[in-house]
Amino acid sequence: MDEDLSPDLIYGRHAVEAAIEAKRSLNRLWVNAKLRYDSRFRPLVIEAKANGAVIDEVDGLRLSQMTQGANHQGIVAQVAAYEYIDLEAMVRQAKAAARRPVIVAADGITDPHNLGAIIRSAEAIGAQGIVIPQRRAVGITSTVAKVSAGALENIPIARVVNLGQSLEYLKSSGFWIYGLAVESAQPLHTADFSEPVVIVVGAEGDGLSLSVQNLCDVLVSIELKGKTPSLNASVATGMALYEIYRQTWLNKLPALTISSSSSLAADGETF
Repeated sequence: MDEDLSPDLIYGRHAVEAAIEAKRSLNRLWVNAKLRYDSRFRPLVIEAKANGAVIDEVDGLRLSQMTQGANHQGIVAQVAAYEYIDLEAMVRQAKAAARRPVIVAADGITDPHNLGAIIRSAEAIGAQGIVIPQRRAVGITSTVAKVSAGALENIPIARVVNLGQSLEYLKSSGFWIYGLAVESAQPLHTADFSEPVVIVVGAEGDGLSLSVQNLCDVLVSIELKGKTPSLNASVATGMALYEIYRQTWLNKLPALTISSSSSLAADGETF
């Protein structure tokens, strides 16, 4: 369905709200009367108008036609084309933002719902960027924006001509490349994520391409105990990101003090 939508349309309250707050250029805003005069949303409509957007009040049927029946939540916006970031600039920003930056690379993700969910998880957990290939993969569409629930406006995305060459560049920039794989891989929770990280996730079904696997420093897998053979790509990405940051959180915990128990032991107590 999404392929037939204009790529410059976004819809849904979170996606449009995040675009307005991020000062993204909006050409036009279509909104139903209920939402236009909602006290919580009205300031954003006023701000969009002040920034030059044309505001059209339309009914729900018109919005449904524009989005081909998608869950528009009463608002659709026409935005300027999404501006991808150069990979080199992303690396500079990532290193400036975090001691151990994390970047997610998507290898051949064609489902906009999956890409949107990956963007949402990556931004929410704290990653510094997303890398996607130009060919045989989905770009930023209205569905991606909707599913990301506003996260798209708060994390940089680089769209590269050659993912393999981009991974080589990231390696030369000090990143370790971890590929999410199903077989012949180290369990995720045993991997050491203390250096700058690129976590590479492949498309559902196909997984990581062989050429990308060969570029990875480490292949990691999420151990499954049920009969389902694999996880949704966005779910697997979220779990991997959580493990990366879990290790960071653990390393920040203060050392346990044993002064009180030591004094008790000195007094002859047995433990």
